[in-house]
Amino acid sequence: MKRHGSDSFYVVGEGVLEFDRDGQPTTRQPLTVEELRRFRFSRLGPVGAPIDEMTRVALANAITAVVPQPDSADPPIPAGFTYLGQFVDHDMTMDRTDAQLGADVTVDELVQGRSPALDLDSLYGRGPTDPHDRICYADDGVSLAVGTTSPTTFPDAQVDVEMEGFDLPRAGTGATAADRRRALIPDLRNDENLAVAQTHLAFIRFHNRVVAELALKGRQRLFAVARELVVRHYQWMLVTDFLPRIVDPAIVTDVFRNGRRFFDTDSHPGLGVSPTMPIEFSVAAYRVGHSMIRGSYEWNRVFNIAGPGSNASLLLLFTFTGTSGNFQGGSQLPELDDPNSGFVDTLPTNWIADFRRLYDFTEVDRPDLVPPATAGGGNVTKRIDTLLVDPLNMLPAGTFGGRGTKFPDIQRNLAYRNLTRARMVRLASGQQMAEFLGVAPLTTEQILQGDNGARLDTLTAEQQVRVATETPLWFYILREAELNNGLLGPVGGRIVAEVFHRAIEGSRTSIVREPAWRPLFGPDSNTFRMTDLLLFAFEGKADLLNPLGD
Repeated sequence: MKRHGSDSFYVVGEGVLEFDRDGQPTTRQPLTVEELRRFRFSRLGPVGAPIDEMTRVALANAITAVVPQPDSADPPIPAGFTYLGQFVDHDMTMDRTDAQLGADVTVDELVQGRSPALDLDSLYGRGPTDPHDRICYADDGVSLAVGTTSPTTFPDAQVDVEMEGFDLPRAGTGATAADRRRALIPDLRNDENLAVAQTHLAFIRFHNRVVAELALKGRQRLFAVARELVVRHYQWMLVTDFLPRIVDPAIVTDVFRNGRRFFDTDSHPGLGVSPTMPIEFSVAAYRVGHSMIRGSYEWNRVFNIAGPGSNASLLLLFTFTGTSGNFQGGSQLPELDDPNSGFVDTLPTNWIADFRRLYDFTEVDRPDLVPPATAGGGNVTKRIDTLLVDPLNMLPAGTFGGRGTKFPDIQRNLAYRNLTRARMVRLASGQQMAEFLGVAPLTTEQILQGDNGARLDTLTAEQQVRVATETPLWFYILREAELNNGLLGPVGGRIVAEVFHRAIEGSRTSIVREPAWRPLFGPDSNTFRMTDLLLFAFEGKADLLNPLGD
């Protein structure tokens, strides 16, 4: 599972779903090594009918049209949750056996390693003793490694310094710039844009702070206890803070209080049955985060509406990474598509995140951590709806593993990529999934008109009828949220909540299997939010959460 999606899916009980040489969806029997090694998907609902190419192009262009998209509201969602959601996706979809194809891996490890789990394997890999992943760790064999930024001259002498601990760790050596910039983390997708890279760094610092707080002897014991605590707090934060911001809270409460009603209902804790990931979740329901992305961000004191630099555009967030960019401002797509362009190998100091602009620290009674309104203040997500910001119609090739190849411009359009992938796996329509879940489907008028979302009047009459009656599931779920104040509803919300529940239940460390557990690092035993995680990780200090100051 790479970048914004897979070129093929191994679906348990069906085989390998992919495109043939003529671009047509096809299914083949998996090779033995694929059955053993590939990430395990499943199908929750029925098989759907494919949408034709011209309709997919027209719908994708409508979704990414240059029209104003509302911000999230009532309440607004701080923009950091967009990229926390991406970090979570990479954690859940990481194939932890991918890098160990020739290693001595047990069958149990293989099954677990290619199953969705919310246990931060994208942060830890296979641990500090693994020959492949130990490069992600500090010399003590317990803490995670951090990187150092590169001095730069813009806009002043304050950024003309190296700052340790504010970039991901990077290789630093190698024959090419791409080799030197390579992040030393288990999942390179977490270095495909700067916001998710800085989120990963925050989790590194959270782990290291937990290690520092534990008074335990023995490396192995210290690491094991620290990791378990970090994972439990992470899961608690996802259930109580992240999910209720994007899913109707009543659905979240129902699933985590009463259990799953549709997905893997025969599986029970302790039976050793590893989860699968429904393609309806991977290809549609959890891709709602794409709608939350802003076109630009108030990033720090340098890059904001009133600062010496401009706002941090989405393209710049891709630029200042090792996986998608080259750390060099002013680069355009042709340069970014070349992994060896640019002259800097680590994040320039002036691009360190100001976390006060990504999260709302008034939630944790820290009004001193509010960014100045005169410099744009904080950022909120775009509303979850049927619109994507315009930059997402021209993705850098590094975001989908396309560096060094040629392809039509439409393949850079994220909406088109999502719709085309759904065709490849013959995803159910929104109406089919509503029937499967036992809920009333959206009406034709609701699908065609929406609520200040994508306008479908640019589609032909025939295309409108097709979209209204056999609505692509991803678009259906976005329209459903658009009509529900930006919250995932009966179809999208149910799929997301149940998959999260199963992924936590099936993790090696699980608060679902141990419901009596309570957090230790929040303000009380029932509260641990993302802002609490950041406060703990950065020692509650403004000069660490925002090292460039105001």
